[in-house]
Formats: sequence, C-alpha cells, structure tokens
Amino acid sequence: MVAQLSVSVSEASLSPTYDIEGLVQVFTCPQRHFFTTVMAQALRVAAQGSGVLIVQFLKGGIQTGVEHPIQLGQHLTWWRPALQRCLGDSQTITPEEQAAVRRLWEHLQVTVQGGAYRLVVLDEVSLAIQLGLVSEAEVLNFLKNRPRPLDVVLTGPEMPPSLLAIADQVTELRRLI
Repeated sequence: MVAQLSVSVSEASLSPTYDIEGLVQVFTCPQRHFFTTVMAQALRVAAQGSGVLIVQFLKGGIQTGVEHPIQLGQHLTWWRPALQRCLGDSQTITPEEQAAVRRLWEHLQVTVQGGAYRLVVLDEVSLAIQLGLVSEAEVLNFLKNRPRPLDVVLTGPEMPPSLLAIADQVTELRRLI
C-alpha cells in the first residue's frame, strides 16, 4: 500500500521540516555522464514534496532564462540562461551570453535565500568557472551563505580543489574498460 500526504506549497514553506544542515555533494566525471544520477536524486526529493531547483549554466534553447523556467511537476523548477545555444569550452562566448549567465547566477543567489528549496543542483558549475562565467570564490561564498538546510549538488568535470575540499560527498564516475 502506498500513502501520500498532500500539503500545499504555501503550507510546506511556512513550516520548515528540516532542522539539520544541508550537504554539499559533488558529481564529477571527465566524460560528463553523471546527469542521470543527479536527476534521479532531484526527482526523488521533489516527489517527497520538497522544492528542487536545477540550474544549468551552459544550456540554452528556446524560451529559456529565469523568466521562462521549466516546471516539472509541483516541486521541481529548472532554469537555464537566456541563450540561443549551448556553450562549450571551444567556443567564443559573447558579452551577451556572459551577461545571461550572470543574470542567472544573481537570480539564483537571491531566490535561494527565500527558503523555498531543499535541493539546488548547479549543473556544470565547474565548466562555468573554467570559462570565467562564475568565479570559484563566488561559488564558495554561495555555499557558505546558503540557507542552513539546503542541500547543494555541484556537477562538472575537473572540479576545483577548493570545492572538493568543502564537499560532504564526492562522487567521481569513471569508465572501466
């Protein structure tokens, strides 16, 4: 038998159910094959009725940006910067694209302080750092000043040592031949 408790989003946000400190998890892999694992975790948390925010720094597309979030179910919100394309390390990034990622980063910092989320996924944050779109110091500051119960998942290849050092869990996926 399966039982489900139905609580409105406004009721859930009025009474915090978590009084423990959130975790910082890192998923890293040279081949960038870890998003399925992270997405499964995000869906599991959202299905339990907690707010989840997925932020993809390098993915663009049609009608993206914080003004057009993707809403998967009641509790999972997905943001991408307002870009017409996906960014990569071998491309020249325009000032407009840099500004779009900055707007996403700044919006994230303000929004998370509201306490509506239990889990935030910063997808490919290590690449955003390598490309100079977000600084390592800014990410460290974000993690230090996040709401106490917030879990944060960082993904990307070649994660900076400073982020690995403060992580509660580091998962390195690799292929065995």
